[in-house]
Amino acid sequence: MTERTRGPALVVGGTGGLGAAICAALVAEGRPVVFTYRSDPDKAQRQVEALGGPDRVACIRADTTRPETLDAAVARANEWCGPPQTAVFATGVHIEQPFISRTAFSAWQQVIDVELLGLIRLVDAVLPSLREAEDGNIVAITSVATASYPPGDALSAVPKAGMETLMRALAREEGRYGVRANCVAPGLMDAGLGAEFIQTMYSPEIWDQQRRRIALGRFGTAEDVAGIVAFLAGPAARYVTGQTIYADGGFRL
Repeated sequence: MTERTRGPALVVGGTGGLGAAICAALVAEGRPVVFTYRSDPDKAQRQVEALGGPDRVACIRADTTRPETLDAAVARANEWCGPPQTAVFATGVHIEQPFISRTAFSAWQQVIDVELLGLIRLVDAVLPSLREAEDGNIVAITSVATASYPPGDALSAVPKAGMETLMRALAREEGRYGVRANCVAPGLMDAGLGAEFIQTMYSPEIWDQQRRRIALGRFGTAEDVAGIVAFLAGPAARYVTGQTIYADGGFRL
């Protein structure tokens, strides 16, 4: 294992369905990981212990609408194990799927503040550390809906389209400092909010129709996404930047 695969990682939203799997994948590669949580310190501490304890993993509360908490998360990583080599943005808003005509302006404000502006705040907080680290890189979790839009998903898709544009701009501007920026866009997932949607929205028949639209014939798992994030964060992807990788099982085909 090279030094680059052992560089510290900061995962924003590390206790969610996708975030927890991403933390596990990075720890499995020997990475020190600092992850953030929003509201449940007991759950976060249990995750620290499950991933190997405080010698390998640390956690800190953060809110992406409050830039000082992201500054504190970066500082925690720096104090604990050095400047983050990898930053992962894996958090978001629990949202319904209303049509645009039925979406309150306050809902747009909330999701843009937490997700798009939250990612901008993370970039502002972590970019100096990524420049300092060898092969600094950032990965944002977005959505296949930015490329294959399902009606009712604009509240999620619109901010994530902005996130993807931000990552491409960052890749273009920061490449001269060795910083890479990429996105992973999950499709229909049986994990995180996706798992909840499958249980609570629509009928089993509709979900079965959706599953049959997927070339691989199944919904994605958190581990499917986490493996791609770990690849993008590692030395094997050292010449990959400004890209969105669709983890959708062939849903767009």
